[in-house]
Amino acid sequence: MKAIVVGGGIMGLATAWGLAREGHAVELFEQGPLPNPQASSMDEHRLIRHPYGDHAGYARMIDSAYAAWELLWNDLGRRLYAATGTLALTGNGETWAERSAAVLATIGKQMVEMPVDELPRRFPQLDARGVERAFWMASGGVLFAQDIVAALASHLAKQPNVALHARTPVRAVDLEHGRIVTDTGTEHGADMVVVAAGAWVGQLLSESRRLVPSRQVVIYFDLPADQRTIWAKHPMVIDKTGDVGLYLVPPAEGRGLKIGDHVFSRTGDPSAEREAHEQEMQPLLRRCGTLIKEFARWRIDRLKVCFYTVTEDERFVVEKQGAKGWLMSPCSGHGFKFGAVMGLELARTILSGRNPAAHARWAAGQEGDKPS
Repeated sequence: MKAIVVGGGIMGLATAWGLAREGHAVELFEQGPLPNPQASSMDEHRLIRHPYGDHAGYARMIDSAYAAWELLWNDLGRRLYAATGTLALTGNGETWAERSAAVLATIGKQMVEMPVDELPRRFPQLDARGVERAFWMASGGVLFAQDIVAALASHLAKQPNVALHARTPVRAVDLEHGRIVTDTGTEHGADMVVVAAGAWVGQLLSESRRLVPSRQVVIYFDLPADQRTIWAKHPMVIDKTGDVGLYLVPPAEGRGLKIGDHVFSRTGDPSAEREAHEQEMQPLLRRCGTLIKEFARWRIDRLKVCFYTVTEDERFVVEKQGAKGWLMSPCSGHGFKFGAVMGLELARTILSGRNPAAHARWAAGQEGDKPS
C-alpha cells in the first residue's frame, strides 16, 4: 500500500511512522521546513498524565500512549521523556482533581489525596493559601516535544520506503480518489491520504469547521540560580485554585520552566506574525505570584505563541472521509501526549480494515484504551 500524509507535526509523522514500520510506502508533505517551527508540536515540552477529569476514555488511553512511546524510543534509540509525577491543586469550588481521582479509581489507578497542611513540607516552593484540596499521582512526566519531532523526522528520512517533502505546501486534497495537488500544481496519488494539517486543516477541508484555530501564549521563566536544581526535580503542577487555572512544566533535563493556562482563545491566524505581549499574560502572572513563593525573583525569559486546533468538547477528531481519506486531528491542546499511539493505531486501522466508526469513537475518548 502507498499512503500520503499531509502535515509534518507529531500526528503526521507518527502516522507515517506507523505505516512505514509495517513496510508500506509513505510520502509526507509539509508546507514548511521539517520540523516546522510554526507547528503546534514545536515547543520544548508537553505533559503526559493520567488525571483527566471526567474523560475516562482518555484516562484509560494513557497506558496505551506510554506503550506506544516505548516502541518509538526503541526505534529512535533514545528516550525523550522525564518522569515527574503529577500534583493537582484545587480550590474556589473547582472539583477537577477530585473527579479525576474518582474516575481513575474505577480503572484501577490510584490518585491520592494529600492533606493540604502537608504541601509546605513536601513542596516548599508553593504557597498553599487558597488551596482546598491537593492530589498526588506518581505517574506523569514531560515529553520533550520538539526533540521528539526532530528525531522522528530524522528517523523517517532514513527509511527506504518513506519520502519526506519539506517546503511543499498542499493546496487541494481529494479524499474520495486519494489525490493531492501541491502549490506548484503537481498531482500525487495514493491508496490512502491522511490529512494531519493541524491548525491549517480548515484551508484544505472546508467541512472541518468544528476545528477552530486557537492562538495560545505560554511563558518561559529564567529562575534564580539557587532555585534551578529544586525546580528541576519538581513534579508538574496542575492548579485550578485561583480565577486562572494554570499548568507548570518543570525544567527537567535542562529544558526551560514553562507556565501556561488551558483557556482557549479560539482566535487567530496560524500563518500570521506571532508576537506575544506581557500585558496579555497579566492574569496568569498574578496567579503565579500567589501560588509560587519568591515569584518576584523570577524573570520572564520569553513568551511563545503556538496554535491549537480545538473542538467545542475538546475531543479528538480522527475520521474516515471519502473512500480513500482520513482526517487526523487529535488536538484541542492535549493531543501531543497521545501522538505516538494515535499514529500507530490509525496505521493499524488503515492496514487491518478495522471499523472506521469505532476508531473515531475511540479517538474521541468514548471507548476503551485501544480501537476495537
